[in-house]
Amino acid sequence: MSSLLDPTILCFVVGLVAGLVRSDLKLPNSSYEFVSLYLLLSIGLKGGVQLSKTTFAEFLPALVGTLAIGILVPVIAYIYLRISKKFDRANAGAIAAHYGSVSAVTFATAIAYLESLNESYESFAVTLMVVLEIPALCVGIFLAKGGFKKVKSKSQLLRDIFFGKSIFLLGGGLLIGYVAGPEKMKALDPLFVDLFKGFLALFLLEMGVKTSRHMAALKSTGLFLVVFALTMPLICGGVGLLIGSIIGMSTGGIYLLAILSASSSYIAAPSAMRIAVPEANPTLYLTASLALTFPFNIIIGIPMFYSLAQYL
Repeated sequence: MSSLLDPTILCFVVGLVAGLVRSDLKLPNSSYEFVSLYLLLSIGLKGGVQLSKTTFAEFLPALVGTLAIGILVPVIAYIYLRISKKFDRANAGAIAAHYGSVSAVTFATAIAYLESLNESYESFAVTLMVVLEIPALCVGIFLAKGGFKKVKSKSQLLRDIFFGKSIFLLGGGLLIGYVAGPEKMKALDPLFVDLFKGFLALFLLEMGVKTSRHMAALKSTGLFLVVFALTMPLICGGVGLLIGSIIGMSTGGIYLLAILSASSSYIAAPSAMRIAVPEANPTLYLTASLALTFPFNIIIGIPMFYSLAQYL
């Protein structure tokens, strides 16, 4: 209950209600874009500073485990969807790519939740988010197209995966934080540390509004997609909990790996799918990811997976 009363979560709920009652509440597009870029860069910078304190030997088991998750999750999602016989190869693969990929905002909210509890976590956790994006998108596209030969614009796809704003800003922030180190980065703490939760609250307010708009599409997507979008976080979060426990991560680290596994993308993956799998229906993957899985993780998944991680 205390997690539901967190100001950032309450901002999401206010935005969700505002959208459902058709209020004209919304962030200006330029402000929404700015806050999005701020969060991505801030996460990257903090991760880079922490990564500078880590040896490769400490990082290697988590790297291998994360790569395994990046392959397993989209395969699980694809099989789940295809067994239903309600989705063709293209749509099943495109949706699977979204679930293998990561929601940076869900991850940021989970970090803020850990910090509010004074729970420590592995310094390389943000790096794992960057690592997870690439294999997940590639596997999803492979499944959707039956190989990469059928992808028309390979150069554009590679550019979008590796140099899209999510990966580029997270990776750039990691590099800056890593090279600069803790001492030099202290000067930026007032902006990128002290104000982080405030900007996150603003972003979640807008995400609540956006989520409510996609909920209107539920009438046309069918009950199975609703069941899929609400059970996939449980299945894949369980995979993250198991792998995190096997490789010996801390409670905070296991929790974050579970959140990474359970979340679904609505920024990087839609952009990649529009290029690689244009025949897939965006309504299906955006409704599942943004209207269902995102609010489930923000309101229920974040406290639930922390409770489960404490038992491992």
